Amino acid sequence: MPPNDNRIDARDWSLLAVLSILWGGSFFFNGAALRELPPLTLVFLRAALGAAVLLPLLRMQGIGFPKSMSGWKPFVVIGLLNNVIPFSLIVIGQTFIPSGLASILNATTPLFAVMVMAAAGEEALQIRRVAGVALGLAGVIILRGWGVETRTGQGLGILLCLGGAFSYGFAALAARRLLKDAAPLGTATFQLMASTATMAIVAGAVEQPWRLPMPSITTWLAVLGLAGLSTALAYIVFFQIIRRSGATNVMLVTLLIPVTAIFLGWLVLGEPISMREIAGAIIIGSALLVIDGRVPALLRRVTQVP
Repeated sequence: MPPNDNRIDARDWSLLAVLSILWGGSFFFNGAALRELPPLTLVFLRAALGAAVLLPLLRMQGIGFPKSMSGWKPFVVIGLLNNVIPFSLIVIGQTFIPSGLASILNATTPLFAVMVMAAAGEEALQIRRVAGVALGLAGVIILRGWGVETRTGQGLGILLCLGGAFSYGFAALAARRLLKDAAPLGTATFQLMASTATMAIVAGAVEQPWRLPMPSITTWLAVLGLAGLSTALAYIVFFQIIRRSGATNVMLVTLLIPVTAIFLGWLVLGEPISMREIAGAIIIGSALLVIDGRVPALLRRVTQVP
């Protein structure tokens, strides 16, 4: 169960770093696949193939399907708030704005999660968490830079991506209330199955994907990376962190995504890292320490007069 003080242990900080790499790749995969696939069809393929990857693992672990409609209800709700709505809004938004700006807007997710949890009475609105999230968001903006080229419909794209981040905030609340004791693998699989059914109807009605030309191998590789890495594997890690450290804490991953993306660009592609990016990463790291709470508590103890 999540700790009462909202702190994250060393294992879950490591899992957050892994998740930031997996989810950070989704913006790249989306950008590549959207060159040949319409957005809702891409979301359908992401959910369907992600579920297909997880189903054999589910069988190997001996985890059974929910036995009634009421048993499926939590996963339908989570699928809507955590997959169908945010995936669709963000992917459509990426047709109007660059991936870098989309990742900055995605980093507002912890702020929405904190506000939704407080409004629902699930968690107190702690000043250190709000201040830490705001500081982290400032670090993301500094790290990625706000200067992007102007595109037609950019304002709409920004609103759509913010809507996706807002939906993730409600997903955190739903996960907190509906999935307290659910197995991470089962939760990941069942929500993707529910999302697949929903997106089959939506994409079929709006885009009629069976009429589309066959995508190239490059697009299929992007879709497979999106489904296998950024969805199937990522959601196993995601629900594991929720179970151990809480739904609000797992949303901090969106602050880490731009940092890991730039680090991987340096490590794998040899891309240079500027002083602005280093400063942004330091600010984000400081924000995460503030949110975690242990450093402020240590400073208070050190400065107390005997």
